[in-house]
Amino acid sequence: MQNLAEPKPLHSGGRASALPVSVIVPVRNEARNLPRCLESLRGLGEVYVVDSGSSDETPEIARRFGAQVVQFHYHGGWPKKRQWAMDTLPLAHEWILLLDADEALTPELQEEIRRAIQDPQYNGYFLELQMFFLGRILRHSGANFHKLSLFRRGRGRYECRLRDQDASMCDMEVHEHVVVEGRTSKLQNPVLHHNVESLSRYIQKHDEYSNWEARVWLHKEESYQDLPPAFFGTQAQRRRWLKKQLFALPGSSALLFLYKYFFRLGLLDGVPGLIYCGLQAVQFFHIKAKVYELRLREAAHVRH
Repeated sequence: MQNLAEPKPLHSGGRASALPVSVIVPVRNEARNLPRCLESLRGLGEVYVVDSGSSDETPEIARRFGAQVVQFHYHGGWPKKRQWAMDTLPLAHEWILLLDADEALTPELQEEIRRAIQDPQYNGYFLELQMFFLGRILRHSGANFHKLSLFRRGRGRYECRLRDQDASMCDMEVHEHVVVEGRTSKLQNPVLHHNVESLSRYIQKHDEYSNWEARVWLHKEESYQDLPPAFFGTQAQRRRWLKKQLFALPGSSALLFLYKYFFRLGLLDGVPGLIYCGLQAVQFFHIKAKVYELRLREAAHVRH
């Protein structure tokens, strides 16, 4: 087994054979996940690790793997981390791949990417995430989904669903999606997504996510300009449509759990499936509770 304390550089071997893709990996305190991610990126043209002042060894690990480390300092507003990186970094290649620190490529997916970016018909590709959660692959409950993570530079951008954001809402895009000009397609081989390092970290991150979601729901009419909820739209649009239908219903958090656990067969994923569906429902409850809190604050502000 390779010693990850002294890894080989990401670009060992001839540059001519490198996959001509610029990879952007946003991080903060990802020392546990990052080695697996960067190990899977050997052979790609360049890798930028965009850090947000990590207090662990994340930057040192990235440099040992030969990645380029840049710091992002978020003070609210737009753009957030990934869009800032796409706008700011001197990317060398025509194609951009967005990957999180808890995600990893397989050799089969690398080869499929190599073939895909040679096709002039397409400007972007959806990649399926295969979720590992508490030591198990989740095959049900709608846990696996597609993200538009590979696209031509200058042809893809993040939708901005909320411009009035602050540092309590996470410094990178949460459930905003990349919008691509031109034709897109799906790749067949999945990205490996190790979703949970620990339940405490999972809950902490999703608390920030729910702060953002609550503000989006409060101003929902202005947050759907690029990808409105639609049952017959993309996967992201269908998910938004479902949440919109559920949101106004009493007991919608319990209904979401029942939908994921029974209708989408999350029960077949054992205890990890039960925990995942439960946490998804709890987060939905947190969003609704925070929307209520924000409305109270707005009403109090109007009175004064």
